[in-house]
Amino acid sequence: GVKLVESGGDSVQVGGSLTLSCVITEDIYSSTCMAWFRQAPGKEREGIATLESVRSGADAAYYDDSVKGRFTISRNYAKATTYLQMKNLKFEDTAMYYCASAFFGGFCRPPLVRGNFEYWGQGTQVNVSS
Repeated sequence: GVKLVESGGDSVQVGGSLTLSCVITEDIYSSTCMAWFRQAPGKEREGIATLESVRSGADAAYYDDSVKGRFTISRNYAKATTYLQMKNLKFEDTAMYYCASAFFGGFCRPPLVRGNFEYWGQGTQVNVSS
């Protein structure tokens, strides 16, 4: 089966940057859709960025409005790793960040539904402070 391991979470100041990594330890080719979700205390887990593998062209990325223009999702197939580059971090970006994968690429397209993602990592914490 597929296992996901996130890393890169840290405490940063407002306006700072972080890059999260998600390593897929097994069977990367079945993960057509890679996604990053986050969950803040007292809130539901929300999908913020996805990357759909496209055979005939560039991978297709989707971003929630809350992170559009500040976050970038990318994937290095050789390293079996998906990244989330985060810039201009805001206080409201504080959350536990989770990597998730789905076999069906269409699940990368909104609306993002948690139940559509078969595999999840354990999460990595991001704290943004003033």
